[in-house]
Formats: sequence, structure tokens, C-alpha cells
Amino acid sequence: MSVAWQRQQERGSRIGIRLMAWVARSAGRPAARALLYPICLYFLLSAGPARRAIGRFRSRALGRPAGWRDLFRHFHAFASTILDRVYFVGGRFDGFDIQVHGLEVLDRELAKGRGCILVGSHLGSFEAVRAVGLSREQIEIRVLMDEQNAPLIRGLIQELNPAVADTVIQVGGAETMLQVKECLDRGGVVGIMGDRVMRDDQAVVCRFLGGQARFPTGAMRLAHVVRAPVVLFFGLYRGGSRYEVHLELFSERVRLSREQRAGDLQQWVQRYADHLEVFCRRAPDNWFNFYEFWNDKS
Repeated sequence: MSVAWQRQQERGSRIGIRLMAWVARSAGRPAARALLYPICLYFLLSAGPARRAIGRFRSRALGRPAGWRDLFRHFHAFASTILDRVYFVGGRFDGFDIQVHGLEVLDRELAKGRGCILVGSHLGSFEAVRAVGLSREQIEIRVLMDEQNAPLIRGLIQELNPAVADTVIQVGGAETMLQVKECLDRGGVVGIMGDRVMRDDQAVVCRFLGGQARFPTGAMRLAHVVRAPVVLFFGLYRGGSRYEVHLELFSERVRLSREQRAGDLQQWVQRYADHLEVFCRRAPDNWFNFYEFWNDKS
């Protein structure tokens, strides 16, 4: 994988996204979900590069070619999570069936009086993970994010719930590390995605679903610097109003030696890629990287 995703423009329009948000809040989720079918059909037919990238991913994950029905279901799963974000950002989790697995892992680490790093991916919905924060109101959750690459979604979140928007820590900002450290010192949680490369010189090549793909090293370098435990999370959409949130302890401590720093990074990131692969096969419809992820085209 390269930084190609950064050159991929955000699909949709400000008016369209606000219209969907208005329908969701005014007419309700069933009416808004009915609109997803023509919207998904439009993008399925018009978004050729994204359609081909998802087709290649599904072939790798499932071992068979993807048909049009598979691709439509994939686009519909993505659209459903975007729609549900309207409710989740607003703190409206009622009406959803969100099963949380491994919550005791997070509780155990936070009970030690220190914060932890939550490492996720663009597999499923991060907003569903906020259900963890809702069920444990004392948990502070902040998110490291490059908001510049998603201005429409950023604007929507700001409009729906400014308090949630304020929990975002801008990647690469002058005070990024200070904000991360302060949150962890308060016993909070800092979330970061581990699957999209921001800079080619901060990535390593890993084995992933039968090919070679580039993964960022940022999450592991951050965990090493702050000396915090790492918990993996996956917020999987399971259709209708059902979500599954999975939390797994990745490591009590990520250590990078001075003598073998590059090799250590390679091993840690490969371990993350291995975990991600397991969940990709478990919930392939949840893969929301709509661009060519692998270095090869096979």
C-alpha cells in the first residue's frame, strides 16, 4: 500500500451528506436506510476504481471472485455505518444491538491506573466503539486523526456534536504528543488507526491476505514512546442494527531496541497485520479501504 488513499477525493457532497443526516434525524432510521439502496447503486456503477479495489480485496479474503451482488452488499455495509454515525456521534445508541466482546481486557488495563492505546483499522465502524465509552462513562476516549483528508465527515461531526469533534487530536500537530500524554496520564484511551500509510518513509511491507502490503509504523512507535499497553479494537457491522465490538490485548508494552529498531518495528507491525487479516476473513463486508491496498495487482 502507498499513500494513494490521500489523493482519493472524499465521495459525496456537503448538501447530500447534510440531507441524509436531516432525513435520519427527522424521518428516522428506516426511512434513511431506504435511501441507501439507490445511493449504493449509483456509487457501485460510477465508482469504477473503488469497485475494482473491493473486488480484488474480496477475492483475496474469500478465495473466489466477487459478483455484483457481493459488491453491492459491500457498498451497502459501508453506507450503513456512515448513516449510523449520525446516531452514534449524537450519543443515540438506543435501538442498536451492540455486542461488546473483551471489555474485561480494557477494564483490566485501565484498572492499573494508566491509560492505553487503542489500535484499530478501517474495518468496520470506529463510532461503534464509542459504545464502550458510553457503557463506562468514566473512560475518556480521544482519537488521533488526519481530519484534513475527510472535511465533509469532519464538518458533519462538528455540526452533530461539537463535544465529540473536540475529542479528535490532529495528527502531526504542534501539540499532538502533549495531548496524547495528558490523556493517558488521566487514565484515558487514545485511539489510532493502524492500516493507512501517511508517509512512505514511515511504513513497512507486511504479508497480508496472500500478498505484500505497506502498513504504517506510527501506532507502534507511539506505543513505544508513551510506554502504554496496546489494545486492538474492531467494530464490525453485522447487518440491520447489529454491531460487534471486539477488544483484544495486543501487548502490555511495545519495545523497540536501539540496535534492532527496524527489525522490531517489522515484527510488531506484522503481528498487527496478522490480527487484521483474521477479522477481514471474519467480516469481509466491513473492509472500507476503497483503493488498491497491495503493492502487487494479483
